[in-house]
Amino acid sequence: MTQQKNDPMIPDGEVNSIDTDYTVGQDNIVMNVGPFGLDIHNKVFATSALLITAFVVLTLSFHDQAEPMFAYLRGWLTSNLDWFFISAGNIFVVVCIAIAVSPLGRVRIGGTEAKPDYSYAAWFSMLFAAGMGIGLMFYGVSEPLSHFGTSMGGTVLENGVRTDWAPLGAAAGDSVAAQRLAMAATIYHWGLHPWAIYATLALGLAIFSFNKGLPLTIRSVFYPILGERIWGWPGNVIDVLAVLATMFGLATSLGFGSSQAAAGLNFLFGIPMGETTQILLVIGITFIAMASVLAGLDAGVKRLSEINMILAVILLVFVIAVGPTLAIATGFFSNLGAYIEYLPELGNPFGREDANFTQGWTAFYWAWWISWSPFVGMFIARVSRGRSVREFIVSVLIVPSLACVLWMTVFGNTAISQVVNQGYMAVTEGEVPLQIFLMLQALPLAQITSFVAIILVIVFFVTSSDSGSLVIDVIASGGKVESPAPQRVFWCTFEGLVAIALILGGGLVALQAMAVSTGFPFTIVLLVSTVSLVKGLMSEPRPK
Repeated sequence: MTQQKNDPMIPDGEVNSIDTDYTVGQDNIVMNVGPFGLDIHNKVFATSALLITAFVVLTLSFHDQAEPMFAYLRGWLTSNLDWFFISAGNIFVVVCIAIAVSPLGRVRIGGTEAKPDYSYAAWFSMLFAAGMGIGLMFYGVSEPLSHFGTSMGGTVLENGVRTDWAPLGAAAGDSVAAQRLAMAATIYHWGLHPWAIYATLALGLAIFSFNKGLPLTIRSVFYPILGERIWGWPGNVIDVLAVLATMFGLATSLGFGSSQAAAGLNFLFGIPMGETTQILLVIGITFIAMASVLAGLDAGVKRLSEINMILAVILLVFVIAVGPTLAIATGFFSNLGAYIEYLPELGNPFGREDANFTQGWTAFYWAWWISWSPFVGMFIARVSRGRSVREFIVSVLIVPSLACVLWMTVFGNTAISQVVNQGYMAVTEGEVPLQIFLMLQALPLAQITSFVAIILVIVFFVTSSDSGSLVIDVIASGGKVESPAPQRVFWCTFEGLVAIALILGGGLVALQAMAVSTGFPFTIVLLVSTVSLVKGLMSEPRPK
């Protein structure tokens, strides 16, 4: 049966394909307009806010005790559950590919007559900036170098000089093989797997919101499994977990961004790069994010995303032009081939001896991406209306993955070339947030490019914070897309407070620990959602 829904995300006069059964009981999500103009889903908002407030207060009150606790928590989760995270990542990739090649790929998001709301250029820039952002700046140089030297084979140091490059069993001294293996491992963490995680949840949100007429919130994806119970406590638990995962996943990124911006300011201007500078950066950028949040999706987030892309392309083209251009050009295809060649081994969840790679890198990354998935998934869902399921999956998996391959090739191969061909060891000796600036220092116009890199980190920082605040607010308000400004500002402020608490409570270790901790339960939620997604797609009309 087809009916017309009064949905703010569906233009007036457009008929959407909705199963009547999916809308029964929807009004049980109670919205409360309070004295401050707040429009919230009481239980999800209150529970999430109280838990986050308690975390911030306890972490700030006992920050000396918090640091060892966070270190233990991160170590225990990644060492005992690495196989679980890696297996889950593989499942999401398989599910996405299976849906894309099946007849289900013909389903159109928003109904058979829906048209895209954004051009390809605007769509790609928004999903790319929201999906990776700060991580590419933070790890673009450091991760390839780390894998090249230490992650999967160990490094022998003689008088401070590296002499053994043997990740994944490459012969000692074989820098060419080591470079291919290091880049394959890096691309593995930034290619198909993270984008499959995002695509799975994003597709579920889009289908159940635009095609089924349910609220744009995580609980809606589970209607085929839970039925009317999504309006009760099971749905509340799912949405609270989504809010917590998003909040701590974002806080991890904000912490990384502040530490890298502080490192850049120290590198260029000698500003101390300690906790005080990082906290001041978090506060300042949170205020900028608030302004963007108040401006809305099109005026704020979209515009900043496009600025991000322009700055990123400028920096990328510059490094290609003045760096080892030929090595970068050939390295793109070589790295892509190495990724495909070593993907089965890299994705093997069992029988691996390189625990640092599976536990220290992959388990953390997968938990981080999964904790980001409510945020990125909902954001991608909101801007993907009108695309076919096949077009959606291919675009979300392939286009950003190739962009990540290009980014990692340009920055990673340049840094490795500086070490191998120029003997520039300084880039390997700096702290992780500083390594991109050390790499740029060996190239012309280092002061200018380093300043551009700082601006890029800050804009990525703002983009993540403002779009994340919008998404958290949608979840906490029961799927209401247009909510009062005060509560969007509330969540933006909380993101900054959580990031500050984690910086004071243990720095990067604390940030990683909370991403893993919230990512674990949400991995279970996401795995179950794949079953519900397939059931929902099977009930949709498919154009011939």
